[in-house]
Amino acid sequence: MNSEDKKHTQIDDVLSSRGRIKILKELAIASELNISELCRRVGLNHSSTKMHLKVLINSGLIEEKTFGRIKIYRYRTEDLRARSLKNLIDIWYS
Repeated sequence: MNSEDKKHTQIDDVLSSRGRIKILKELAIASELNISELCRRVGLNHSSTKMHLKVLINSGLIEEKTFGRIKIYRYRTEDLRARSLKNLIDIWYS
């Protein structure tokens, strides 16, 4: 997906799911997590978490990094939209 496609990802597609919002919140707070820890924190099973992460990766808000067999999911604070959502999360939960 190129940057132009990411710009056209609708906010309601990203925020239409409670699971995705929980994942965004946890990654915004922690910056990076592996999938097992993310599943534990958000209370979702592995397959549901992977499905939500795919949408978030396609939107450009989350990045997947691979280290051998381990995958780490990182909140992309360099993305203005991600940074704005993080600011909202920080204000909301402070």
